[in-house]
This record gives sequence, structure tokens and C-alpha cells, in this order.
Amino acid sequence: MKKIWSVSFIFLIALIATYISLPLGKFDLKLGLDLAGGSHLVFEADTSKIVQEKKLTALTGVRDVIERRVNLFGVSEPNVQISEFEGKDRIIVELPGVRDTKEATDLIGRTAQLIFAEVEDQVITEESTPSSQLVPTDLTGADLESAQVSFDGQNGKPGISLQFTTEGGKKFAEITKRNIGKPLPIILDGEILSAPNVQEEIVGGSAQISGTFTLEEAKKLSIQLNAGALPIPINLIEERTVGASLGADSIRQSIFAGSVGVFMVILFMLLTYRSLGLIASIGLFIFAVITLALYKLIPVTITLPGIAGFMLSVGMAVDSNILIFERFKEEKLKRGITDALEVSFGRAWDSIRDANIATLVTAFILANPLDWKFLHTSGPVRGFAITLALGITISLFTGLFVSRNLLRFFVKEK
Repeated sequence: MKKIWSVSFIFLIALIATYISLPLGKFDLKLGLDLAGGSHLVFEADTSKIVQEKKLTALTGVRDVIERRVNLFGVSEPNVQISEFEGKDRIIVELPGVRDTKEATDLIGRTAQLIFAEVEDQVITEESTPSSQLVPTDLTGADLESAQVSFDGQNGKPGISLQFTTEGGKKFAEITKRNIGKPLPIILDGEILSAPNVQEEIVGGSAQISGTFTLEEAKKLSIQLNAGALPIPINLIEERTVGASLGADSIRQSIFAGSVGVFMVILFMLLTYRSLGLIASIGLFIFAVITLALYKLIPVTITLPGIAGFMLSVGMAVDSNILIFERFKEEKLKRGITDALEVSFGRAWDSIRDANIATLVTAFILANPLDWKFLHTSGPVRGFAITLALGITISLFTGLFVSRNLLRFFVKEK
């Protein structure tokens, strides 16, 4: 009965994974820039006012802010790199699937420096520009905890709700207390977004930015404020849209190569191990559909290096089966089929474990999740490492649970 339940569970997982993997489902694969096309942007950073010792820290800060912004914007696996060319410091940004370079540039390039200012003996409107009568306060975007889109309860227009930190809330209460009856300009990157009149002291650490925002403008502003300000100015010097024609060719050729490779592996297993090879082939199919389903669910951005990582994990999955089957050949000469099968899995486990742990350690180093500076941080390399690690993990599951229970169920004593 236990064997029946295990096999039923395996085929249920395979059925669900197959449904998710099919292109008819609701889940789509996320393709990288080399496969789906997208935007390629190059920014030049102004580091003239930064001392040499702090330049790398400032550039790293710019890269991190840009990554946060594009992730909030909904772009998976952006490739953001620091580069130096002819003495110029540059930030290279690749955004898979984003064809509107202007929209991406507007989101990335703004510094998003938020300032609350006080007015000295001057009535100011939203159309005014900052002047000498504006006195910046110590309440800035650094005191901001979160920003989100909200809607005016009277006219329904979109705006931005701000929630300050505990310290920022105290500053805001003091500023509103001494400016009752006066406008309180809210300035972003040198432009007045709003200048509401303060009716009373506002406590609780929250504020509202209202204005003539569209919903998209309000969303972009909230993303910029949540991601933080760029530590140094950047200027766009190159932008281009990468076409997906190369991606289509690459996908077609990769699918063909992968199909041939998997077919040859299955043929080898069938010819060498007969009925055992058939069960291993079923396990390989289950491995493939589970992997593809997880790529869609996580989701994992697929690039050509990522496909290479998947194909390598297929080889590792087959390697586990070969170790078990070769051990089984020896053990069945000494004992019964059922006992030989269990002993084979137990004694092959040490080799399987060591080989897969070594590969997982390599994948961890290549992925560099801790952002160690002495290691590579290339997006394609990380994509390869992530798909490889995911494939190795799933191959362990299919090799030690799926194949083992299928063999227990189908292989009988002669």
C-alpha cells in the first residue's frame, strides 16, 4: 500500500508539473535579454566630486539603487554592471522585455531627492519654482519609511502617501507646528510637487503629496522614493532596443540541441539497462517537467547560459542513475532483487552526495549571492549558476525519491 501511495504521489506531481509546463497554461517563461530582447542603457556617472577612495562605494550605491528601482518596476533579473571606459565611470543596465527605453530611463535616471522646505514671507503656488525664499528643512527622503500610491477622498485623483520613520515623524510634527497657516513646499529634484497649506500640527508621521499626477506618474514616483536617491548624478549616453530575432534563433537551436541530447541519453539508458533504463527515462521526464514548472512559478529568467545550466543538470541526473544501476548489477549477484535494489541506493548515495555537493558549491560561488567583491557578479553567469543549482536539487529529488519508488513498485523478484 505504501508503494502505491508513493507512486500515486509521484504521478500527481508529474501531472501538475506537466500542466504548468505546457504553453497552454497561465504561466509563461521569463526570457532574458539575449532571448526576448529588451533595453540596453549606458549611464555615465559624475564622480568628479568624489574622492578616489570613495568612488567605488558611490558607484556600488548607484548600481544597488538602480537594481531596486527596476525590480520594483517589475523587471526580473536586470543586469546592472559597473564599467570603466577611457577613464569614465559607467553603469550598464540591461532590462529584458522592456521596449520603452524612455520610460525605463525616466525611472532609472532621476535622483529622487525629496526635501520639505519652509517659506520665508512669500506665498508660493505649485507652479512656482524654488527660490531664495525657500529654506530647506532637515526633513528629507532619508527620513522616509515608505511611499505608496493613494487617492484623494474628494476628487479621486492619485497622489502619494508618505510614512516617515519615528525620527522623521517627530521632525514633521515640529515643522508643521511652526508653519500653521503657511504653505509647506514638497520638492523633488529641484521641482515643487505640491505646496499644501498647513492647517494644524500633524502628528503620527504621515503626509500626503497631492498634485496633477496621472496614475503612472504616481506609481513611478513611489518607486523612486521607496528605492532611495542616487548617491551621485548620472547621465544617459547610450540607449538601444535589442531585437528578439537572435533570441528566436537561439531558442530554436537550443531546443533542437537539447531534444537531441535528451533523446540520445534515453536511447543509451534503454539499450544499456533495458527495463531499468525505461524507469530512469520516466524519472528524467518527471525531472524535466518539474524543473520547467519551477522556472515558471519562481520565476527564473531564462538566458542561453541558463539553458546550458539546465542541460548540465540533466547530465548530473542521469549520472546518479548510472551509479545506482551499476551498483545494482553487482549487488543482485549476491542477494535478492529487492534487497539488491535497496543496497544499491544506499551504497551509491555517498558518491552521488559528494558529486552534487561539489557542483552546488561551485554554483554558489558563481551565483555570488552575498555580493563578494572579489567574485564575478555578471548576470548571465548568475543565471547559469541558478539554473544549475535548481536542476541539481531537483535531480536529487527525482533520483532518490522518484526513481527509487518507481523501481520499488515495478521491479519484482524473478
